[in-house]
Amino acid sequence: MALYYDLPVFKETYALTLRLFELTQNFPREYKFTLGQDIKHDCINLVRSIYRANKCKDKAIYLEHFLDNFEVLKLEIRLCKDLHLLSIKQQSNIAVQMDSIGKQITGWRNSVRV
Repeated sequence: MALYYDLPVFKETYALTLRLFELTQNFPREYKFTLGQDIKHDCINLVRSIYRANKCKDKAIYLEHFLDNFEVLKLEIRLCKDLHLLSIKQQSNIAVQMDSIGKQITGWRNSVRV
């Protein structure tokens, strides 16, 4: 079993988490402590789910948790763009990262279902 921090999906999720932490620093006060905090919390949950899925025998449960939290994060990012907290370019860069992560997690989940 690989160490969780050596997994490519962990590295990409961690990089996304860092990026979103940096971006939420620039949110106006009105959103920094509501939407910004929710985004940060959801990112930490994603990293936590990868750690737990890698550690546990029944990986599918944690991968499903990851995918649920991932969809919520996608909605939060879209909301940020609609509220003009993120530019279209920032959103598209995040979407590319999220697409790669989503494919990796879905593949992992499908491989453990068999």
